[in-house]
Amino acid sequence: MLRERAARLLATGFGVGYLPIAPGTWASPLGVLLAWGLSFIPWWSLLVLVGLMCLGAWASDREARRLGQSDPNVIVIDEIVGMAVALWGLPLNWGTIIAGFILFRALDIFKPGPIRWLDQKMRGGGGIMADDLAAGIVVNLVLRAALKIFNG
Repeated sequence: MLRERAARLLATGFGVGYLPIAPGTWASPLGVLLAWGLSFIPWWSLLVLVGLMCLGAWASDREARRLGQSDPNVIVIDEIVGMAVALWGLPLNWGTIIAGFILFRALDIFKPGPIRWLDQKMRGGGGIMADDLAAGIVVNLVLRAALKIFNG
């Protein structure tokens, strides 16, 4: 019983997933807050993200099974962790946050190329997390390249 409640709480982003319109978009700012919090523990932040990915996969799998759906809209932990990955290790200023948010949401919504493949082929909690993780990695690499180009 406690595990089910914990899974539901984590999978839904502490209830953000129950918002009626665009819950994934509303959950992404939680990912920004997570990235900001991780910026204070740079040496441990990657371990925390990996742990959250694993917990997110577990929670997503349990909640999806409970609801009888493969990827319910109420599950938003994937957006939270994916957005944090998109900003991980980058300077957090308005430019990177806004660009990261827009790029991440675009990749999460339109799912180009390999992101779409992950979304369609992977199942369970790992599959729910995988496409957003891939989108976050792509956004992080694009932002790093842009910073390198524009900042010398």
